[in-house]
Amino acid sequence: MESVLQAIGTVGLILLVLAGLLAGWIASVVSGGRHKAAYLAIGVVGALITPFIVALLGGAVLAAGGLLAIIAIALVGAVIVLVIGKMILD
Repeated sequence: MESVLQAIGTVGLILLVLAGLLAGWIASVVSGGRHKAAYLAIGVVGALITPFIVALLGGAVLAAGGLLAIIAIALVGAVIVLVIGKMILD
């Protein structure tokens, strides 16, 4: 997991937050604008935790893939968490 932190760095964390905000904003638009703050928060949480979960599950290749791979995994994770959040919120 330490290699994921090293691969991400400060700029990477900022990009993960931005990716989560983007996913959350898109989810709020798709859902009709309801619960906008909740979708933004859920998107950020999903984007931040997914790379670490993948690393814990043995995704050492994630760090080797570089920042682009980490952001791609973060977006997928944000979408998954947002789908779960939508089922809870609506």
